[in-house]
Amino acid sequence: MAPYRWRVAAAALALVVAAISVLAIGQGLRLIVDHGFLADDAERLDRLLLLTLALITVMTVASAIRHYLVSWIGERVAADLRGAVFDHVVSLEPAFFEVNGVGEIQSRITTDTTLLQTILGSSFSIALRNTLLLAGALIMLFVTSPKLTSLVLLGLPLVLVPILIFGRRVRRLSRASQDRVADVGSYAGETLHAIRTVQAFGHETEDRRRFRERVEAAFATAAARIRQRSWLLSVAMLLAFAAVGVILWQGGHDVLAGRMSVGELSAFVFYAVLAAGAVGAISEVAGDLLRAAGATERLLELLATRSVIAVPLHPSPLPEPPRGELALENVRFCYPARPEQLALDAISLHVAPGERLALVGPSGGGKSTLLALILRFYDPQAGRVRFDGVDLRKVDPAALRRRIALVSQEPVLFTGDAWENIRYSRPEADNEAVRAAAAAAHCTEFLERLPQGFATPLGPGGMQLSGGQRQRIAIARAILRNPALLLLDEATSSLDAESERRVQKALERLMSDRTSIVIAHRLATVSAADRIVVLDRGHIHAIGTHHELLSRSKLYARLAALQFDPPRTMATSR
Repeated sequence: MAPYRWRVAAAALALVVAAISVLAIGQGLRLIVDHGFLADDAERLDRLLLLTLALITVMTVASAIRHYLVSWIGERVAADLRGAVFDHVVSLEPAFFEVNGVGEIQSRITTDTTLLQTILGSSFSIALRNTLLLAGALIMLFVTSPKLTSLVLLGLPLVLVPILIFGRRVRRLSRASQDRVADVGSYAGETLHAIRTVQAFGHETEDRRRFRERVEAAFATAAARIRQRSWLLSVAMLLAFAAVGVILWQGGHDVLAGRMSVGELSAFVFYAVLAAGAVGAISEVAGDLLRAAGATERLLELLATRSVIAVPLHPSPLPEPPRGELALENVRFCYPARPEQLALDAISLHVAPGERLALVGPSGGGKSTLLALILRFYDPQAGRVRFDGVDLRKVDPAALRRRIALVSQEPVLFTGDAWENIRYSRPEADNEAVRAAAAAAHCTEFLERLPQGFATPLGPGGMQLSGGQRQRIAIARAILRNPALLLLDEATSSLDAESERRVQKALERLMSDRTSIVIAHRLATVSAADRIVVLDRGHIHAIGTHHELLSRSKLYARLAALQFDPPRTMATSR
């Protein structure tokens, strides 16, 4: 709230004015009873009633101003928090999301910040107002009757003890409740994202059952939290209003004995009810505040997470112009989730500027892992990766990635149109450059047939396009970036024969005069490479050209026979 200190100060001032006005009404009540009703003075009674009405007017205006300012601050802070959390999260390395899950992070950005917005805009204000009223009411009680106030203070610990006991339980259960809600959102998001697979395998019934289990777990935790909160509210209110009853009993005897006036007793009862109501209100919103504490813990935990792939304090600049040279020196790497299993072991490789290198090998051999290290999604546990002669650990990851373009096996598109999706790699590019990149990737013909051409919404993840069309847009994105190093992870695997032929021509132009590393399962792509690296179980099995490896490597020859040039005919029977 620090950036909005003046609004916070104005809200606090309005809060104080409203609280003082409420407390002053008690004195007005005393004067009305003692100097109006009992004094039988109609004129003075009218003046006192007008004064009380003026105090009520000040209270209502101040309350309205306080409500507006506090609600505004709640909305503003929630928006700032969402932005801060998202800004931080997108800087974290991919390994963080593998461990924590995207659904969990989404829940913290949306559900937790929404809860905080509600608390800051409502419950927090109610708690502050009633805390101020309670403090003021206790002071006015002491001013009105020190004797009766001592009775109130004696009973105060009885009210605070259940708040502390139940409050601790509510806070713990609030955090657990937020975690269970995150589980529900994560499972729902994962299922809906893969709805075609769910329905294709007829898995709806099983997914409904699993989702219901998570919903019931969230409900059970919430029910436990509500139960503790209900006890907190009922016990606190019972004790608070029991104290008012004791005060009425003792005060009534003091009036009958002449030790206190009726007006003083009226004012005292007013302040006692005010104090009891404040305690009740605080008890009611205490659960909300404790829920906010749980949500805050989750958000601060996320904000406190530091990326393993950190930007160096003084990053080394990459040479200009970029050459696209790459070197791996005795690299050993294992994924954080599988520290006992080496994904790459003693990998040493040099890729010259402008060289076209193909990576082949069985699944799990380490091909995609190698690309992840080049992009510095991870750092190796041993050895070094150099780009244009500079150790990647000394380079700002953003500066490195600006010189690289990736086209993955599964094309990733975003909600929006073709302009936005192709321009994703270079946001400042004009429409002409985007259209040229689309033409080079052979996207123009199908994009221009869409109802609004390039401006047609493609749906979430580009779901309205075929797999081949999405891949061609992803390739256009890489063409627009004009990188020094091009990484292709089976970029043509989703294309039909005609699309593959067209895109292969585009890729030929794109790969000319620039360094390219290609993971390939197609003979045409592999045979055109300057060198081929055969990876198997994290080791380099062999390096050479297509023809050299056919004679030197049994593994490559077997892959070539089975994978690179599979039979295209199918036996049929009638």
